[in-house]
Amino acid sequence: MTAYAVGQLEAVSVGADIVAYLERIDATLAPFHGRFVIHGGRRHTLEGNGRGDLVVIAFPDLDSAKAWYASPAYQAILPLRTRNATSNVYLIEGVGLDHRATDVLKQVTG
Repeated sequence: MTAYAVGQLEAVSVGADIVAYLERIDATLAPFHGRFVIHGGRRHTLEGNGRGDLVVIAFPDLDSAKAWYASPAYQAILPLRTRNATSNVYLIEGVGLDHRATDVLKQVTG
């Protein structure tokens, strides 16, 4: 099942570290078949405060997403971002094409 790395970045200080991070992140994704789905695109906020930039990276599965985040290559560049941005970052499993909203009730009710 596809899994996603989701980041909401606020207060990004664009400088040499962020430039270096952006120049190097693609190479960290390639071995894990990660690809950007959303990367700071133009936002049309319908509800909420809509602060920050949204980044979504797709992986073939949760194990690949976890392995990417823990990889030496990504860990080497991670401080370039964390020193220069306030972020919330998650790994989350996707749903199948046949998913329906009521499917979550099965998780809640057992």
